[in-house]
Amino acid sequence: MKKYLLATALVAVGSAPTFAADLAARPYAKAPALAAVYDWTGFYIGVNAGVRIGRDRFQHDFLGVGSGHSFYASPQGGFGGGQAGYNWQMGSVLGPIVFGLEADIQGAGLSDDRSTFNEAGASRNYSQKLDWFGTARGRVGIAKGPVLGYFTAGYAFANVKTGASASFGGITNTFANERMQGGWVFGSGVEAALGGNWTGKIEYLRLDLGNRSDIATLAAATPIHTELREHIFRVGLNYRIGGTAYVPVAAANWAGFYLGGNFGSGTGRDRSTLNLPAIGSFQTFNLAPEGKLGGIQAGYNWQAANWVYGLEADIQGSTQKDNKTCVLSCTPGGLAAAYDATLPWFGTVRGRLGYSVGSTLFYATGGLAYGSNKTKIATTSVAGLVTQSFSHTHTGWTAGAGIETPFKFMGLLSPNWTTKAEYLYVDLGSTSDSFNFGGVPATATRSVTEHVFRTGINYHFNSPVVAKY
Repeated sequence: MKKYLLATALVAVGSAPTFAADLAARPYAKAPALAAVYDWTGFYIGVNAGVRIGRDRFQHDFLGVGSGHSFYASPQGGFGGGQAGYNWQMGSVLGPIVFGLEADIQGAGLSDDRSTFNEAGASRNYSQKLDWFGTARGRVGIAKGPVLGYFTAGYAFANVKTGASASFGGITNTFANERMQGGWVFGSGVEAALGGNWTGKIEYLRLDLGNRSDIATLAAATPIHTELREHIFRVGLNYRIGGTAYVPVAAANWAGFYLGGNFGSGTGRDRSTLNLPAIGSFQTFNLAPEGKLGGIQAGYNWQAANWVYGLEADIQGSTQKDNKTCVLSCTPGGLAAAYDATLPWFGTVRGRLGYSVGSTLFYATGGLAYGSNKTKIATTSVAGLVTQSFSHTHTGWTAGAGIETPFKFMGLLSPNWTTKAEYLYVDLGSTSDSFNFGGVPATATRSVTEHVFRTGINYHFNSPVVAKY
């Protein structure tokens, strides 16, 4: 059989010129033009919008004895602004590397004046506000054609307003300070071409605006220490000035089952209270658990042309913790309630709706959230030190958005792999616990809300994520 195949091949090769001579001349056809390689080099300008949550720790030694309240102001809400920058793209063994510079400025007007401590006829209130903020950063990332994954870091600045007031015996004293405060910022994001000269991105930034100590005259001159830490989650739209316009290729095939893992970080803004009605004490404050998270997800997509819709479920382990909040007097010999609040795990079951621009999927997502929260309160009173522990598992809702795109690393992974960057807001509802605080009844409440930014990798079983049409 091998000799026969070899002989047949030799005959075919040897006869090829004769066959060709007998055929009519083939008509000339111009070779198809090669697709232009996407180049990120050049200037760009754009707009952005998102949500911001502050984790601004206050420490007020209101009795001047070296301790006092310790809690978090958590300004939260939407913002919008603009950015401009320049990219340079160059080749490397890892693929095209993009270096860049970017500056942005946003209007915010976000404030939190909820932290109020009422006890024995006295009342203290604290507030924090950022009118606007901006950054000037470097960017470095690896480009996969029209998709850029990047890290970014640099200088941050903001206009910060800090306020406090104290009322006792019908007299109210106030403190206010306004300043521009600088610090540093770092984060990461994914940017992808939309068509023409337009690109879209999703990005996380952490702003550290440093620490501040002020002397506040509230009945007496006492120090207030503040730490300014801000978390930024935003989407952006950029227009590249010059450069080659991008013409999206056919939509990728996203249909089918997938399985993957993820990791990221989470920050809580848990509105909380502690009520001791028998002694006229009512504390209103924020718990702010923060930490890393990681887990797995699985889902299924359906596709109609460029539209992709599907279902996804995930479960996460989390190190989020706040063990620095202490309310009541928190002074030697006084009443104290020191918190240790955690979010050990949570998960979601969500719908996804997206639109595939070439091989990049932009999507929104929302659905059911579930999880566990644990709260320990170390109480100090006439009964000594007693720790109260509470644990709850409950459900709520979640919503967010993300970008998913094929993932290749030095040619080691098949076209079935994708990577995604995703933001989720998670609301797990509120809890209420009653207990005995040094012989008097007490009630503690906690509303659990989380901001999550994570990166994931998926393996698609049905077919590779390549052009479908």
